[in-house]
Amino acid sequence: MGYVEFNLADLFESVVRRAGSHDAVVAGPRRLTYSGLDERADRLAAVLAGAGVGHGDFVGLQLANGTEYLEAMLACFKVRAIPVNVNYRYVADELRHLYTDAGLVALIHHRAFADAVSGAIDAMAEHRLLLQVEDGSSTKSAPRSQEYEAALAAASPPDRWNARSGDDLYCVYTGGTTGMPKGVLWRHEDIFFAGMRGGDPSGFLPVAEHPEDVADRITGPGLVAIAAPPLMHASAHWLAFSILLSGGTLVLVPGSHFQPDLVWDLVEDQGANILVVVGDAMAAPLADAAAARLAAGRPPVTSSLLAIGSGGAILSPVTKARLAELFPTVMVADQFGSSETGQLGGQPGAGTPHGPPRLRVDAVTCVFDDALRPVVPGSGMVGRLARGGRVPLRYHGHAEASAATFVEADGQRWALPGDLATVDATGEIEILGRASLCINTGGEKVFPDEVEAAIKGCPGVRDVVVIGVPDQRWGQQVTAVLSTDRPDPPTTDDLRTALQGKLAGYKVPKRVVVVDDVHRSPTGKADYRWALAAATDP
Repeated sequence: MGYVEFNLADLFESVVRRAGSHDAVVAGPRRLTYSGLDERADRLAAVLAGAGVGHGDFVGLQLANGTEYLEAMLACFKVRAIPVNVNYRYVADELRHLYTDAGLVALIHHRAFADAVSGAIDAMAEHRLLLQVEDGSSTKSAPRSQEYEAALAAASPPDRWNARSGDDLYCVYTGGTTGMPKGVLWRHEDIFFAGMRGGDPSGFLPVAEHPEDVADRITGPGLVAIAAPPLMHASAHWLAFSILLSGGTLVLVPGSHFQPDLVWDLVEDQGANILVVVGDAMAAPLADAAAARLAAGRPPVTSSLLAIGSGGAILSPVTKARLAELFPTVMVADQFGSSETGQLGGQPGAGTPHGPPRLRVDAVTCVFDDALRPVVPGSGMVGRLARGGRVPLRYHGHAEASAATFVEADGQRWALPGDLATVDATGEIEILGRASLCINTGGEKVFPDEVEAAIKGCPGVRDVVVIGVPDQRWGQQVTAVLSTDRPDPPTTDDLRTALQGKLAGYKVPKRVVVVDDVHRSPTGKADYRWALAAATDP
């Protein structure tokens, strides 16, 4: 095998040579081996190259789950282009912002999203290529779109691709729950280690010191993992490539809507070892579905399942405890991480097995004060979480935000993802929550994550988002926007009673707003802009 770098396309191709006949991805009725996935990605790469798409070009992927998403990511990497995850729930104005911000020169989309594409297509920097994946919908095709499968069938890939580099770029657009989304740019080599676990989803293999080690570690079929979140979410990207670069099988949940019962069917049918979700928005419905099956005398078959993990959002203690009770032999864990840091890891604190994961101060994990100095352990000072080592290069096209987020201290680059944190006397880090979401009420700071986790354990609460609503007396008023599973919704007095002894009085919501459903992104993240509007609408 010739020399390769820690480049995602190079690494995948080296794995194909070792695991070509193994199943790589399952999506609905389609099952592709590693060789089959690579062959389709090569054809798409040839289509991209033929349209003049290459090194440094941004390509939008407005796709629901399917093998096409992975084909498109790999094809972009093969020609050194940069795939961009496009939220398929965005409407035209939101899409126009993203298309412009990314500077898209090509777009691959499902036909179901053609109307939204048509309303934003003029915001693309160029129109070198538009490919439409057929999905059975009757939506009128977007202008200039070519049919995806026909384009692949007509393509003639070269015998070999030009040399690539570990410095090639990977991009993930943030969700934009409190502002407009931004693209985070990583080197391939850095995201491979920081986000994709170095191609080792188990965490037990020797660290790859050289690119050749990645394929050499594969001795047979690897783990089977289900990505419950859509591939437009970073946690799904990272799981996908950690599995594909370890010789395992990735199982995708088809479609654009989360279906808990279908997930349990896939666990059983595919013999899944790992199930990855995003926070309570996915884990709680999965627990409900499992409990319903158990009550009906047909519990989900989970004998193959080793771990349920949450990425991108922390599980609440009540949901984590419920999963542990339903599946006592399955490890239930969640980890801190973000688009700006990769996966940070974390372990439950002492005596709190179902509590949020805690980090520890080390060579690449720290909490800084405003002068970018490490806070003194045990001082009680609230500082900013910082991650060093392998971190992103910058935000795409946002110099000011990049300078504020990716900083240098003591000769080392650090990422400041926006979380506030404290360090106890033992060096254990408690993450309090995002600074941008922190509520200032009467001079006291309230972190929504803590309040939401407590409220989720209250009777009658199905889902909740906690926000600060402008208030003349308090500055901000702690407000709970919640949905319920009971005819009589919980009142402010009900919450006050249920939370007594669990939260300080100033943290308890002074107002409750009941909605039919709490709005979340397809990845399960709360939409705080929507919640504020719901709480302030007359």
